[in-house]
Amino acid sequence: MKHPILEALSIKSFSYLMLSELFSQIAMNLLIFVLLILVFNLVRSSISVSGVILAFTIPALFFGILAGIYVDRWNKKHVLFYTNLLRAVLVFPLFFLNTSLFAIYVITFLVSLATQFFIPAEAPIIPLIVEKRLLLSANALFSMGIFASILIAYAVSGPFLLFFGDSNGFLMIAILFAISSIFAYFIRMKRVHKAQSADTRALGIDFKKTLRLLVKIKKVTGALLLLTLLQTVVLSIAVVGPGFAENILKIRVEEFPVLFITPSVIGMGIGAILLGNFFHDVSKRFMVRLGMFIIGLSLLASPYVLSFAGSNIIYAAVTLAFFMGIAFALIFIPANTVVQQETSDQMRGKVYGVLNTLVGGVSIIPVLSVGAISDVLGVDKVLFIMGLTLLFISRMRLNIR
Repeated sequence: MKHPILEALSIKSFSYLMLSELFSQIAMNLLIFVLLILVFNLVRSSISVSGVILAFTIPALFFGILAGIYVDRWNKKHVLFYTNLLRAVLVFPLFFLNTSLFAIYVITFLVSLATQFFIPAEAPIIPLIVEKRLLLSANALFSMGIFASILIAYAVSGPFLLFFGDSNGFLMIAILFAISSIFAYFIRMKRVHKAQSADTRALGIDFKKTLRLLVKIKKVTGALLLLTLLQTVVLSIAVVGPGFAENILKIRVEEFPVLFITPSVIGMGIGAILLGNFFHDVSKRFMVRLGMFIIGLSLLASPYVLSFAGSNIIYAAVTLAFFMGIAFALIFIPANTVVQQETSDQMRGKVYGVLNTLVGGVSIIPVLSVGAISDVLGVDKVLFIMGLTLLFISRMRLNIR
């Protein structure tokens, strides 16, 4: 009998999807981190770093749902192919314009706009490639691919910048997006519905159907809210990351990925393996609440643990990051699986479009306030507030099973 993880991986089209996702996510995470470092070094301010994050999230607020509606009417394989190709074209001008803060914000906004169409196609295509009984394992593998790409991107980002420099670095990122589009081209889906017309009336009907679905199926709504919260936490950590590196860990910003992001992503990968192989029968609600509790406790304790760690501050940070990574997997994988199990092929993209809009809308205030509070009160106060909030949420009743 085949192992569930190996059985899912043996599906050729799923392997192509994983490779496409790997190159795409490496490119996107390299782009985000390079831009964060670039802007921080230009102006030495966390609130300016928030501008990069906002340029990524604002398009989701205005175009997330609309993009999801369109993607459900299109061939998802084609969407993956063309959006990666488009992002390669959009990133290329940064080869010349990487010293202009205005140009960085504008191009970041445009790349994010293209990504709004990519996101409702990437995870929703999985049920069109693998059968339902393998969904949890496929999502675990998919998550491991995302986590591995984050690990690779952040682990090599420092050497990447030193070797290529800012200008050539953006050229390489564009090439990675192009490679991703090539792998997407070879994906073959089991079910392909014909492209539908998208007149204004039809779009309005689809929008209403999506809202009715979310009202009716509370498990899907709960999963979306959890994914929104998780991504908001990640964005907030990204904002304070450079300041956290300099002011608390006392290391260079370029060293932050290796010493904090890398152990976090390794923890995510281990969590994904455990969930994909051994936790099929464990309550998703339990896994999510446990994950939320671990993240909250880690953030709450980090200012105190690190302040008393002395010469062992790096080891303490690595340990906290590792357990936070496991916790992220405990939330991300069950929530995504619920969304895919409870929605049809024709509605899944719209639901992920709603997720993009929620992330864009919900994260704006936290991202701005995190940057401002960090500049005024310090990173340690931000981490304490975030941790306390997540501990409170972990005690609430969660609509996910």
